[in-house]
Amino acid sequence: MPSSLRGRLLVATPPLVDPNFDRTVVLVLEHGPEDGAIGIVLNRPTGIDLDDALPDWVRLASEPAVVFGGGPVAPDAVIALARADGTDPFDGWVQVLDDLGTVDVGRDPAALKLEELRVFTGYAGWGPGQLEGEIEKGAWFVVRATPADAFAPDPDDLWRAVLRRQRGRLAMFAHCPEDASVN
Repeated sequence: MPSSLRGRLLVATPPLVDPNFDRTVVLVLEHGPEDGAIGIVLNRPTGIDLDDALPDWVRLASEPAVVFGGGPVAPDAVIALARADGTDPFDGWVQVLDDLGTVDVGRDPAALKLEELRVFTGYAGWGPGQLEGEIEKGAWFVVRATPADAFAPDPDDLWRAVLRRQRGRLAMFAHCPEDASVN
C-alpha cells in the first residue's frame, strides 16, 4: 500500500455491512500516517437540488445536479469537488488528482474557471491507522481513481462500474448480488 492514498478510491467490499458505507465508492482527499484520512462518498445522491442549496453554483454542476451525501462525519460541512479548466490553480483550490480538486464554495463561482462541479455534505473520516486496519481486514478495495469518477452521470452504478474496469479477480465482484443469501 502506498504511504498516501490521496486521490485513490476506496471501494466497499461486498461483506461491508455498515449502512453508511455499503456499496460505496469513496474518493480519498487526504491521507497520512499522523493525521488519518478524509474522503467523500461519490455515489450517494440526496434529494436536495443544488439549485435550492447553492443556486449560484448550479450552472457548473454535473448531472444529476443534486447535493451528495459525502459521509457520516460533520453532516453540515460542505465540500465541493470540481475539475479545473487547465489554467493555473487559484486561491480556494486544492488539487486531489490531475485536474480534480476541492474548491471553496465561499468564492464567487462566476470568477472561477471550472468545468464540472459536484457538492457534498459531510465526509468520511478515519483516525491514524484506522483506515489501514480496515483495509487489512478486507473492508475496502483500494483502486486508482479517474477524475471522471467524481462526476459519474449514473452514481447509482458507480460501485459496479469501478469494479468492472479492474483487472482479474477484482472485476468479478461487480456481479456480486446485493443480498449475498441469493447467491
